[in-house]
Amino acid sequence: MRKLFLWLSLLLAGAARAAEHAFDWSEMPLNQSPTGCVSIVAGEGKPGIWKVITDEMPMNTGIAPLTSNAPTRSKKEVVAQLSQEFIDGHSPMLILGNEGYGDFTLTTKFKIVSGVMEQMAGIAFRVQDERNYYYLRASALGTNVSFCKIVKGELQSRVGNKMDITPGVWHELGVTCKGTAIDCTFDGKPVIDTINDAEFSGGRIAYWTKSDSVSYFTDTRVVYTPREPFVQGVVRETMAKYPRLLGLQVVMLTGHPAQPHLVASDKQQEIGEPGRKSAVDVIEKGTVFWDKDGDQVTVTMPLRDRNGDAHAAVRVTMRSFKGQTEENAIMRALPIVKEMQARAPVSNDWNE
Repeated sequence: MRKLFLWLSLLLAGAARAAEHAFDWSEMPLNQSPTGCVSIVAGEGKPGIWKVITDEMPMNTGIAPLTSNAPTRSKKEVVAQLSQEFIDGHSPMLILGNEGYGDFTLTTKFKIVSGVMEQMAGIAFRVQDERNYYYLRASALGTNVSFCKIVKGELQSRVGNKMDITPGVWHELGVTCKGTAIDCTFDGKPVIDTINDAEFSGGRIAYWTKSDSVSYFTDTRVVYTPREPFVQGVVRETMAKYPRLLGLQVVMLTGHPAQPHLVASDKQQEIGEPGRKSAVDVIEKGTVFWDKDGDQVTVTMPLRDRNGDAHAAVRVTMRSFKGQTEENAIMRALPIVKEMQARAPVSNDWNE
């Protein structure tokens, strides 16, 4: 069952072609850790203390104030990192959700509030874990903005430029990743030349601070291109290789209680629709079904991984012919399903 849900998470992760995620802290309880996020620490010391608080931010309505007495600032919910550990190799991080991003544009507002050893704030991205990730950070004491790469807990590279970062003032950091190309901005302007690095192709995003830095974050937004799920890619490529196929669908048991649903199809609008009840026997018992309807014939067979375990049912729809029988329909569908199975990843890699 665990394998099934690992595969399902991969299948559904890229069902959309484009997406945007804005992290809204206004719905979170004040003075508590933001829900759906995970506090970790890179290097030494304890994880940071992350809480949702309110802070004043400049109002940007795009409309000129009617009077000189019109308010110019407003209260807004932000996420604050409040712990202060006087350890140089101490980087609190707050993982934002569980979603991994490959190609994306990430922007966030930040404010450095205080710090004696360091005054830093940053965004980590393509995070694998606390020992492997990229990050872009601003340093008020060091008066610079730098891109850094951490591999196996060690700093592998750092590229940056001098920049005045005023504590107590809201600024913006931005990162755009497209393939191996990484572009970084500060307050909307490029801060370093495009970096090409192939160490990490995707991963999660996080807020990042260092040592005793107290920093705030808000207005975090990710515009991204979800990756095509494994099975949907197999369906697409199989249909291209066999253009005479009339249809190809993959059904899995999802939900509580588990019910058959389409997780991949040559018609993407079908993804998520209920599948036929016969798929339960195909997946759980290895049963093969066939159905002839006019000039079409459909064969439903188990889709197995490299260990021989069935996790889904494949529906292959073909043009029928005079004298079509169950036996020759299955023989026609069998090589197509075998090719799909040959491309199935090892079970332990299904969530990659």
